[in-house]
Amino acid sequence: MRGEGLAVWLLALGQTLTYAALYYSFAALLPHLEAETGWTKAQLAAGPTFAFLLTAALTMLTGRLVDRGWGGEMLILMPLIGAGGLLGLSEAASPAAWFWIWGLIGLAQAGCVYETCFAFLTRRLGPGARAAITRITLVAGFASTLAFPLGELLGRHLGGRNALLAFAGLVVGGVVPLNLWGVGILRRMERQGGKRPAPEPGALSAALRHPSFWLLTAIFGAIWLNHAILITYALPLFADRGAAPGLAVLAASCIGPAQVAGRLLLMLNERRVDNRAATLIALGCILLAAALLWVAGAAPGLIFAFALAQGSGAGLLSILRPVLQAEKLGRQGFGAVSGALAIAPILANAAGPSAGAMLLQSGGPDAVYAACLLLAALGLGFGGWLVRRPPVSQ
Repeated sequence: MRGEGLAVWLLALGQTLTYAALYYSFAALLPHLEAETGWTKAQLAAGPTFAFLLTAALTMLTGRLVDRGWGGEMLILMPLIGAGGLLGLSEAASPAAWFWIWGLIGLAQAGCVYETCFAFLTRRLGPGARAAITRITLVAGFASTLAFPLGELLGRHLGGRNALLAFAGLVVGGVVPLNLWGVGILRRMERQGGKRPAPEPGALSAALRHPSFWLLTAIFGAIWLNHAILITYALPLFADRGAAPGLAVLAASCIGPAQVAGRLLLMLNERRVDNRAATLIALGCILLAAALLWVAGAAPGLIFAFALAQGSGAGLLSILRPVLQAEKLGRQGFGAVSGALAIAPILANAAGPSAGAMLLQSGGPDAVYAACLLLAALGLGFGGWLVRRPPVSQ
């Protein structure tokens, strides 16, 4: 257990740095990149959109690779590809080059973020994976807390492009050795502790015929589109609500700790709060957050209440997704089914930057607030439907 615990904490740190560098760095550096390149928000956002589209196209393949025992290798090698992408972005001379280089980030994300890590752990730890997943998300919840202040500091002193280089160094010097160490420990335990279960044929086809699969798809698609828009444009939206730049960065940095707080509360009340209640609470927090941000124009300090509600809701949902998958769809072919379920939230992340840019251009910040409120309401409605469905027999 000591070896397993160390491995989980190592992977948790690896996920924290992965999300800080590959996911949050764009939002953290957006004002600096926009000023430095002279490109529009839409041109800059097209790159992350392309990356997430590519991730969505590959995620079922990487899920199957996890089921075949290649999850550890992807957690080690894919971050290196992501670092190469950040290096390329720092040198991109045109919006077209910027767009295509983001493909490397998309390829990397398909094999080294939560979906791969959680499937890797679930196949090795079985029912014990929930505790491991919770620990990982507790730590990785600080990714935005690290990325936004670090991005502001690096962007201010080095410029947006050189800051991307620094994030690439964070991946090579931090993520890769942490994942290598953690995967190595679990692999040695695996050789000592028994055989790895073989992939189950037909599990994905069975899941696709189950109504709960499509409800999970709808919930996480809607909520992650809401979250992607708000995270990408947190700084300009907070400024629209009347927050000074320093206050906006501080509020954005609070989203990560709020994720951790939500997960801690769930962990401490695990016996009293079942999956049904936790799901409805999390979705309710996302809806409350959208409402708070809209009315924050009258009281800019409400952006901190928004960060608390949005962060805690998203933090709970990131834990609940694999848990709900196991409860409603079973554990057979977990990697492949997880990869299929990840397509909707990944596509939502892909659409978020561009959708947010279009909303801002066509209707201004009010259009963003209204769209995000609608998405949150849809997620809560589908969630109420899902929790009434019976669990599958394991």
